Amino acid sequence: MRIMVTGGAGFIGSHLVDAFVADGHEVGVLDDFSNGKEENLNPAAEVFRSDISDPSVEEALARFRPDILSLHAAQPSVVQSVRDPVHDARVNVQGMIRLLEAAVKTDVGKVIFASSGGTVYGAADSFPVREDAPLRALSPYGVTKIAGEHYLRFYGNEYGLRFTILRYGNVFGPRQDPHGEAGVVAIFCQKLLDDLEASVFGAEHKGDPGCTRDYVYVADVVRANVLVLDGADGETINIGTGVGSTTLSVYEGIAAALGLKHQAPAYGPPRPGDLPRMVLDPSLAADRIGWRPQTDLRTGLAESARYYKKKK
Repeated sequence: MRIMVTGGAGFIGSHLVDAFVADGHEVGVLDDFSNGKEENLNPAAEVFRSDISDPSVEEALARFRPDILSLHAAQPSVVQSVRDPVHDARVNVQGMIRLLEAAVKTDVGKVIFASSGGTVYGAADSFPVREDAPLRALSPYGVTKIAGEHYLRFYGNEYGLRFTILRYGNVFGPRQDPHGEAGVVAIFCQKLLDDLEASVFGAEHKGDPGCTRDYVYVADVVRANVLVLDGADGETINIGTGVGSTTLSVYEGIAAALGLKHQAPAYGPPRPGDLPRMVLDPSLAADRIGWRPQTDLRTGLAESARYYKKKK
């Protein structure tokens, strides 16, 4: 198949590209390199440099003619979305519409959309959260992901565009950017390696373990995407572990994986848009696509620590 990955030079997208290439597919990368990195590019992929909210995306799709369009380009930061919701909407909503318009015009067979299980449910009533829970996003980022899902359903109903929506937990692993505001595992790895103070947000007092999140390793996320290439049409599926881990436990796990003596972190209140708790129910993924997480947090943190230590 011919598969185009938007954000294919980024963290998750580049791992997807590598997997699709390894499986023998022809792969295109659409990326404006605002978050993506040249070093992440697979040499076998054809690269198209474009902002997803720019009309030039139609030309890129017309040239590559993908069978599958994998949507992973986004403004990824919850904090940034609160700070600048206009920019967040331009990228995540306008960009989504541009891509779906181009997909219809170029006869794309199917769209796989990376949504956010970590934000679309908002303050949930019970945990782990199932896909049929109310959508109560508390950040512009979460709102744009909900909007993206609705637009995708519209294009499915109106034009017969096949699609699958994957709602990710907190994805982590090698290639995650340690210098942004999202991606706490990468940030902690870099802070510890540089012997700098790290902050545990969502803490009400010193020693408070902070927010609880569902951390899912990037290789497991890639496997989910591979499994839905030929199935799960029209489905919306959580991709998480069903296990909640506090920010403090992640910090301590990374320090142990790096084998470093570490200073106690600083503690701070929740950042704008932060949720106190989110854990996803992955049962539907097991039922619909036979997917279960294979990498536990400790193993994933060890792999991440090894990657950042090597880059140091």
